[in-house]
Amino acid sequence: MIPQSFIQDLLHRVDIVDVIDRHVKLKKAGANFAACCPFHSEKSPSFTVSPSKQFYHCFGCGAHGTAVSFLMEYSGLGFVEAVKDLAHSVGLTVPEERSGQNEQYRKRTESEDGEDLHAVMLKAAQFYRSALKDAPQAIEYLKKRGLSGDVAKKFGVGYAPEGWQNLEHAFENYQSSALTAVGLVKQNDEGRRYDIFRDRVMFPIVDVKGNVIGFGGRVMGQGEPKYLNSPETPLFEKGRELYGLYQARRAIRDAGRVIVVEGYMDVVALAQYGVEYAVATLGTATTPMHVQKLLRQTDEIIYCFDGDNAGRRAAWRALENSLGQLADGKQVRFLFLPQGEDPDTYVRQHGKENFEKLLDGAIPLSQFLLNELSSRVDRGTFEGRTKLLQEAKPLVKAITAPMLSLMLRKQLAQLAGFTQQELDREFDVKAQPAAAAPPPRRAPPAQRSIVQTVIELLALDPAFAHKVDRAQLAPGFGAPGVDQLELRALDRLLEVLSASSPEAGKPLNLGEFFRQTEFGELFEAVEAGVLRWQERGLSGEAFEAEFIGAWRQLLERNRLARGKALSEKWQREGLSAEEKSEFLLLQQQLKPYGA
Repeated sequence: MIPQSFIQDLLHRVDIVDVIDRHVKLKKAGANFAACCPFHSEKSPSFTVSPSKQFYHCFGCGAHGTAVSFLMEYSGLGFVEAVKDLAHSVGLTVPEERSGQNEQYRKRTESEDGEDLHAVMLKAAQFYRSALKDAPQAIEYLKKRGLSGDVAKKFGVGYAPEGWQNLEHAFENYQSSALTAVGLVKQNDEGRRYDIFRDRVMFPIVDVKGNVIGFGGRVMGQGEPKYLNSPETPLFEKGRELYGLYQARRAIRDAGRVIVVEGYMDVVALAQYGVEYAVATLGTATTPMHVQKLLRQTDEIIYCFDGDNAGRRAAWRALENSLGQLADGKQVRFLFLPQGEDPDTYVRQHGKENFEKLLDGAIPLSQFLLNELSSRVDRGTFEGRTKLLQEAKPLVKAITAPMLSLMLRKQLAQLAGFTQQELDREFDVKAQPAAAAPPPRRAPPAQRSIVQTVIELLALDPAFAHKVDRAQLAPGFGAPGVDQLELRALDRLLEVLSASSPEAGKPLNLGEFFRQTEFGELFEAVEAGVLRWQERGLSGEAFEAEFIGAWRQLLERNRLARGKALSEKWQREGLSAEEKSEFLLLQQQLKPYGA
C-alpha cells in the first residue's frame, strides 16, 4: 500500500490544472478553470477545476476528484498506476507499506495461505497467453473469426490446453488454496485436483483498475457450455462486472455511447472492426449495478441482442433493470439484429459503417416498453386495456426519471382511453408540487446539512479547526434525528486538522485522505460545495463568520436533540442524577440561542 503521507505530498507537488490540461483544454473562468466535461456529452462547460483547492468537479454529471482520480477515470488507470504516473512526472519514487487501514481489502484479496489472489490470476493469464503460441488449432480458430494479433494482445486472449492439470506447470504449489479460491482449480470427492478450464480460448476479465479477476473460456467447436465463466470468488462478482469495460472506457467517452452485447467474441470482433465501445455481461442478465456503472461513463446505452425470442427476453430483462437507474437526459435504446445474426457475424460481413447505421436506428426504451406491452393485449377491448395498465403500473412506478415517467404516463393514458389524471390516480402517482424558484447560482445549495456546511468551510480554510472545541459535539452522538455518519466524519476531520499546524500551508486533500474509509463518499461530495463557496467571492472574515455561525447552529441542534431525548426519557422512566445534571446544563446552554 502507498503511504497516505506520500499521496498528500504528491498532490501538493503536482498542479491539477497542468495534469488535466494535458488531456482536456481548459480555459480561465474567474479564479478557476473550465471546460466541457470529458466524462459526459455537453455543449456548454460545466467542468470546473480549482487551482487553489486542487480538485475538479462537474456540475453536470457530478464527476469530481483529484489529479489521481482524474487519471483513473480519464485514462482507465488503477489507483497505484495513477499515483505512479503522477510521481514520475515530478521525479518521485513511490514507497509502499502495509496499512492496517486496508486490512479488510487485504483479507479479501489474499488466500488462506496469505497469497495475493490478484497475483495468482495474473500468473494464470500469462500462462494461458503463452500457451496460445503453441496451440495452432486455437490460433487458426481466432484467425477464422477475423481476429488480428494486435486485438488478441489488447484483450489478453489466451488458451487453456487440453488435459486435467496443466496449471501444475505454471504454479509451484498446485495444492495451494489460492487456486481454488479464485476458481481455477477444483477438487473431486477423492481429493484429486483438476483445472476448471480445459481446451478453451481464454478471455481474461479485468476490473476497472486493470486487475485480472476472472476468465471466460470459449469452446472452439461443438461442446457445452459454449462459454464457461469463472465462478463467484472474493475477486469476481458477475452482477457487478462487465467484460471489456476496462479497454473500452476511452472509446465510450469519445463515442458518447456504449453497446451492451452478449458474448466475449462480440466485444472483441467489434473492436477488431473499429467499434471499440462495446461491453458484455458475464453469463448473467444485465443487472441494475451494470446499468449504474455504464451511466457513469456515458449518457447513452444501446443493448444489442439477437432478434429471436431469447434475445427479446434478454432485452426485456435489461429494460426492467434499467428503469430504476434512469435519469432525465440519459438514454437507453435497443437494437435487435436480423434473424441468425449476432454482432460478431454482422460486423465481419457488413463492416463498421453498416453496423453503426443499425445502432443509429435503435429504438428508445420508452418505445420498446409500449410496443411490447401493447403486443401482449387486445387494446380493442376494455379487458385488454385494463391488462395493459396492470402490466405497465409497476414498470412506470420503477422509473426514477421524472420527465420520462410523465411522458410515458401521458402516452399510456392515451392508449388506454384514460385522462392522465385518472391514470395517475390509478397508479398512485402523487401530484408534483410546483417547482420552486431556483436558488441564486452563487449561493451554497440549500439541501446541504449543517454538518456538511461546517465540513465544506473547514475544507475551504482548515485553520478554522483551531477556533473550536470538538468536545462540544458530544451531545449529538447517539441523539435521535442526528446523522451519526456525518457527525463522526466531522469529529474525525477536526481531530486530524487540530493535530496539524494552522501555518503548515499544506491542507489535506480530503477526498484522497478519506478515500478508503467509511467517510469516503461524503468527503468526495464536499468538493462541489467548496467550489460554490469560492464562487461567492466572500472575504476571509466573511467566511470565518459563516463558519462560526454554522458551528453554533450545529451545537444548538445537537443540544436540542439530546435535550429532547432526555426529556422523553424523564417522562417515561426517570433520569439518573448524572442525566438530570446533564439535562439542566443543556437547558442553560440553550438559553443564549433563544431556547
